Amino acid sequence: MASLNRIAMNKSSRQWLGALDLENMDAAEISGKWGANLQVKSYKQYRFPKHDICEGPFLNARGKPRQFDLILANQVWEHLDRPYTALCNVHDMLRDGGYFWIAVPFVVPMHGAPVDCSRWSARGLKNLLIEGGFAETEIQADQWGNRAAALRNMEPDWPPEYQPETDDLTNDPDFPICSWALARKS
Repeated sequence: MASLNRIAMNKSSRQWLGALDLENMDAAEISGKWGANLQVKSYKQYRFPKHDICEGPFLNARGKPRQFDLILANQVWEHLDRPYTALCNVHDMLRDGGYFWIAVPFVVPMHGAPVDCSRWSARGLKNLLIEGGFAETEIQADQWGNRAAALRNMEPDWPPEYQPETDDLTNDPDFPICSWALARKS
């Protein structure tokens, strides 16, 4: 069963990524396995905290930053001690024209894995991406949430599983639970 917090994000993000030429893209994922089923040319997973993107770009055998057409980061940026530095490292690993997809929680309980440091709205994500070198015109960002879903986040078993018969997926733009963005390197 899927997390209530990710239903809208997953649907929107799959539409955004589905518009890309995935079959011809080399992809990397920073933690998680959200992108493992994308139909990409190649897929490399880097697990956090073993591979900490804050420490520098992931390197190839010659000591140069590995290059990718698509880098994914699902629910990991909130755990990073230096998210801006990490974003700059991602930017260095993207080929020109490459994409960075990021998804983060907003109104959810703190969850250390190993630490919990930051939260962003869609506007905050867009601003972070601009500061990290992405052109404002090359960024799309969105957010989703509502008060009923936020209350479900207070339940003892977290994150809440989506219950289609009772969970309201109506978006309240003033009460985001999660945010996501797709940015293209010029």
